[in-house]
Amino acid sequence: MAKGDGISRRGVMAAAGGMAAGAALTRAGPAVAATGAAPVAPPLPPLPVVWGQARSIPLWPKGVPGSGFTRQPAEPGDTIYIRNVAAPDLRVFRPRESNGRALLSIPGGAYRLVSIVNEGVDVAARMTAKGYTVFVLTYRLPGEGWADRADVPLQDAQRAMRVIRSVAGEYGFDPAQVSVVGFSAGGHLAASLATGFAEPLAPGVDAIDRLDARPATAALIYPVISHAAGIGHALSTQLLLGDAPGAALVERRSPALHVTAQTPPTFLVHSLDDPAVPPENSRIMMRALEAAKRPVEAHFFQEGGHGYGTGDPALPAHYWPDLLAAWIARQPR
Repeated sequence: MAKGDGISRRGVMAAAGGMAAGAALTRAGPAVAATGAAPVAPPLPPLPVVWGQARSIPLWPKGVPGSGFTRQPAEPGDTIYIRNVAAPDLRVFRPRESNGRALLSIPGGAYRLVSIVNEGVDVAARMTAKGYTVFVLTYRLPGEGWADRADVPLQDAQRAMRVIRSVAGEYGFDPAQVSVVGFSAGGHLAASLATGFAEPLAPGVDAIDRLDARPATAALIYPVISHAAGIGHALSTQLLLGDAPGAALVERRSPALHVTAQTPPTFLVHSLDDPAVPPENSRIMMRALEAAKRPVEAHFFQEGGHGYGTGDPALPAHYWPDLLAAWIARQPR
């Protein structure tokens, strides 16, 4: 198993809330089960050095909109995940030579955490090698006390697109060629951005807020799309929408219901053996895009599981970044 795959699978377990112990028991084998000893998961690695070295651009330097942030207790997984996001930001990863395009990467984590290693740093490494300037988003988590919990992630994603366009000249890419890629719950957020880029969520605070938040293209990697029981991801829905969301709120945050002629071309990736987010989520989004006559390309891999980021090098799903880059290059400028 590749290092990135191991991190990502633990991320899925943490996001599901309490599955890690069971997985550790499985790895430990029958001897541990027979003794009844409490399983001990291996320690998680620290955040990569490159994360700390990357430039941080605050999204809201004049103050984050909204109120109610409540700091959550520390957890062991916080060594490789980001939680307690009071001040969302972008981390910038530059290529040796720019291809004139930029990519906003939105990691997943069930809206409970931001999995910035496998779905941020690893993605940046693969895509900067192709000439992309990559911006990894650390966004506010709706279950951390925010009053407008269903809006704060999309507020941050909209602002992130605008901030990226505002620094295009500094980093040498075309502001019209900024795409988004999102993973799992981050895929839900990327889909929400692709369909709700113009949704008015916060008052403008500066000239940056007058820039367009629409991505040039959107890539959704094992995304949460539906909130329906048995199709969506229950924890993501609960943390984003609350314990008992009304039908109107569920509809408002169901991105497949808001695909229009303005939705950008979309690229979908899902593994058919995904144990956390069924591939039906990507099928739902694909059907909505087809119905709206929007450009869409979808790749359904036989295996890969969930939360694999750039993928296990031994599996075909590892090559989705190459497929994505080739697809983006074919889209009209």
